[in-house]
Amino acid sequence: MSEPGILFVDDEEHLRLAAAQTLELADLPVTCLADGEAALAQVSRNFPGVLVTDIRMPGIDGIELMRRALEIDPEFPVILITGHGDVEMAVQSMRDGAYDFLEKPYAPVRMVETVRRALDKRRLTIENRALRRQVGGRDAIESRLTGRSPVMTALREQIRAVAITDADVLITGATGTGKEVAARAIHRASPRSEKPFVHINCAALPPDLVESELFGHEAGAFAGATRARYGKFEHARGGTVFLDEIDSLDLKLQAKLLLAVQDRVVTRLGSNDPIELDVRFIAASKRDLEEAAAQGAFRSDLLYRLNVVTIRMPDLSQRREDIPKLFLHLVDEAAARYKRTAPEVPGAVLSTIAARNWPGNVRELRNAAERFALGLDLEIANTEPPDEGDTTSLSAQMARHEKSLIAAAIAANRGSLKATYEALGLSRKSLYEKMQKYGLSRADFQDDE
Repeated sequence: MSEPGILFVDDEEHLRLAAAQTLELADLPVTCLADGEAALAQVSRNFPGVLVTDIRMPGIDGIELMRRALEIDPEFPVILITGHGDVEMAVQSMRDGAYDFLEKPYAPVRMVETVRRALDKRRLTIENRALRRQVGGRDAIESRLTGRSPVMTALREQIRAVAITDADVLITGATGTGKEVAARAIHRASPRSEKPFVHINCAALPPDLVESELFGHEAGAFAGATRARYGKFEHARGGTVFLDEIDSLDLKLQAKLLLAVQDRVVTRLGSNDPIELDVRFIAASKRDLEEAAAQGAFRSDLLYRLNVVTIRMPDLSQRREDIPKLFLHLVDEAAARYKRTAPEVPGAVLSTIAARNWPGNVRELRNAAERFALGLDLEIANTEPPDEGDTTSLSAQMARHEKSLIAAAIAANRGSLKATYEALGLSRKSLYEKMQKYGLSRADFQDDE
């Protein structure tokens, strides 16, 4: 991180010298600059200083300089120096995001006090962002990938471990298991979180424009290319490229993608000049890519480049105990989106939901939650129970069913054990014993604060 300090901008040299003397006597480090372009070159989200600028300057004036600085960081403190006739303009600028303004002629002590306050504010902003990054990775992952089942707990720990690295990741899983959600969670918890996350649905790319979309093109590269254009890979510089449904790319394009992943360079159509990439690649596929590679439908060398780390998203059937609380969460989410009061979900409905098959996984469950939030028929009352396989013993099937019923009842009662054992017709002791047997915790079903 840069050293804390003040960027002081004024086109008049004698005013820069006077400001430098005032601030340095107060032990405040200052860099004096004659124009706004030089100041903007130093402004960033991580710069722990402030900007003090005169309003009336040739070229970029103070108002435009403030606007462009706030585009870089909306919380960056900007102090404007105004003449007598500019006070109204300065007041409007306060509404537009300026931290404060100083009216000429200002007392040196007034400048020092204002700058000190702005530096304190900036320090707190930087510290708060650092704290959010430290705990935000956990929050970002937990809020996106909910569930307390062992398989989800293990998944989140794997994502936390890989997110802080720069390793490329391959995410596999059936339709609706949340592969994009996992990719966004990785990006959000990574050091690249403030840079772009570029989602590319490989199956939806127009075949005749796919290379231009990914790698960009120069003017005149093909008919209709009237000007140069960044590709999606260049647009993601510093951030993350998410290649969704990567198995849908043909082998010719896979070969070109391999070069980008392997060498971290792209060459625009119509150009011979390689452009370096600073990106992380995350790919996703519902198909088994190792099997596809064995069949010659996917390049094995590209697979080995992408799957530095492989994350497998579990089906809902693998985390059945998460279904009741997940459904309640999705109902609340849908109700908020449609500006409705979230309806109460009876325990019987949750029990039925927990017991049924969800071949579309979370996506299908979300659709059911939306219909429920809108007061529509869930069409699940007569659903067949899940098929656990002919080799599963009756006692194991009964235990799974009992566990899902208890989990659903606890979720329906928002973690209240008294209401739960009364609803199930159990004694308090019996409920506790069964919860212990099945590894169920009351805390897992209480509303998150």
